[in-house]
Amino acid sequence: MSTLPSLPDVPSTDPSRSVLDAFRIAIAKKIADALPQLTVEQVYTGVDYGKKGVDFTVALPRFRLPGKVDEHARQVIDHFQADDYVESVTHDKAFLHFMCRTPSLLRSVLTQVHKLTYDMPSGKPEYGTNDSGKGKKVIIEYSSPNIAKNFHVGHLRSTIIGAFLANIYRACGWETVSMNYLGDWGTQFGLIAVGYEKYGSDEELKKDAIKHLFNVYVQINKDAENDTSVKEAAAAWFKRMEDGDEEALKNWRVWRELSVRKYAEEYERLNVYFDVYTGESQVGKEWQDFAIKRLNEMSLIEEADGALLVNLEKWKMGKAVLRKKDGTSIYLTRDIGGAVERYEKHKFDKMIYVISSQQDLHVAQFFKILKLMDFPWADRLEHVNYGLVQGMSTRKGTVVFLEQIIKEAGSVMHEQMRKNEEKYAAVEDPENTSLEVGIAGIKIQDMAAKRINNYTFAWDRMTSFEGDTGPYLQYAHVRLNSLTRKNPELLPLPPPEEIKAELLTEKGAREIVFLLGSYPDVVKVALKTHEPSGVVTYLFRLAHAISSAWETVIIKGEPDVEKARARMWMYICARDTLGAAMRLLSIRPMERM
Repeated sequence: MSTLPSLPDVPSTDPSRSVLDAFRIAIAKKIADALPQLTVEQVYTGVDYGKKGVDFTVALPRFRLPGKVDEHARQVIDHFQADDYVESVTHDKAFLHFMCRTPSLLRSVLTQVHKLTYDMPSGKPEYGTNDSGKGKKVIIEYSSPNIAKNFHVGHLRSTIIGAFLANIYRACGWETVSMNYLGDWGTQFGLIAVGYEKYGSDEELKKDAIKHLFNVYVQINKDAENDTSVKEAAAAWFKRMEDGDEEALKNWRVWRELSVRKYAEEYERLNVYFDVYTGESQVGKEWQDFAIKRLNEMSLIEEADGALLVNLEKWKMGKAVLRKKDGTSIYLTRDIGGAVERYEKHKFDKMIYVISSQQDLHVAQFFKILKLMDFPWADRLEHVNYGLVQGMSTRKGTVVFLEQIIKEAGSVMHEQMRKNEEKYAAVEDPENTSLEVGIAGIKIQDMAAKRINNYTFAWDRMTSFEGDTGPYLQYAHVRLNSLTRKNPELLPLPPPEEIKAELLTEKGAREIVFLLGSYPDVVKVALKTHEPSGVVTYLFRLAHAISSAWETVIIKGEPDVEKARARMWMYICARDTLGAAMRLLSIRPMERM
């Protein structure tokens, strides 16, 4: 970038991390110089990506200038002089279309990808990330299954979306705390305790705590349907737990620890990690009592049949129950106490709850009550919601446990890979490879559309190497990776300043490089919208562009070594960007398959 002319500073841009910011500023300056009633900053906000073979487009009417649009356009065109940033401008109706100077674009983008992927002294941040969150702290609560109940597809969605948010906040410099708030408290544990005395086996528990406790829960529930005394015994047991009776808590502690251990193993398979495993049981009673005391002092609590509630009808949110008439807490009280406790402990700048849209009312009530309690940090809470998944069951019936979903993904993919015997024979670890590719298939299906949409899960879309699927992305990464193995004579590449980027004259090469340049914007938008789908769309655009260039922008058989090196450099930068975007989505990019 040092050879290019200097540009004015524009707030909230960072050409050192996003090269295209520099080209946009250069365009904004040309328009502001021609139309002095506008500032560079004003114009910058209107420099958008172009469509169909145009780099950037500016819609002149958005600036609401007096006079005719055509006259303003004519002024810009008459004033225009090409330079190292901008090659040309054309006028079409209300729009001005700009093309960047290709040699500058190619060199600047590839140098930046190279620099931010290899040359950072500390911890090698990946290309496309930024430090906009430096000095800020975010807590992200996601996944949150119920111990002893099945890990259903909703939990899987929360896990996938939450892991993406944790990755993107971390990548953008935030101190990020990933939190798994387990359903580990409540009357069902009284039921399990009663059931365990009748059906429990310590041996089965050690083998697979989650599955065994679930089976106990199912059996005792059947008993409870025909015998009311079972539920009474369960309620009495849970009351003892709430009162801190050590004898009643002893087994529960073992169950919880074994379940957390089992979950941690399964999350690791999904490439998902938590900083904190907490749960409803961990919310200090003193915080729940503090919450109720404060609500009482503020006259926000009503009593009905011995139960305590907050009336939110004024805001069309009904009445929210805080304490049952038998005096036991329910999860809204624990949520409120938990939020207060977390703020006291972490002093966060933001706390995000990844919870399905079915719980929109509960979350709205919970946030509203915290605001009514006058906590200044209550407006730092955000709810990231998502729609339902339909039709996700194993081929034999219903998916119940996370482990089953993972195993199924691996075996379906394994069958698919076996169909190509030659390639299958070359794979070093087919079990592990099929599992990784299968998991990518699940994750991409989940994140491909806007998260609020419901979607129907299809096993065949999960295993296809064609079209917009997870396996297709893994295949694109593997293919790029193979270039370095197949052309060792070109490696190691000389330093960037010695590579002749201007030899990348093919249209396909320019398209790939422009897409690489746009990746930091993709990250920025995803951070703002909390939408993984934008990153998925970007990945497919990049993978398709690479696939289209494969036949024309060749390395093997290219007689001009300088040209072959430039192409290799571009493909390595594409591989690293593809890999960085996949990792943001918690997908492990494969080296071979």
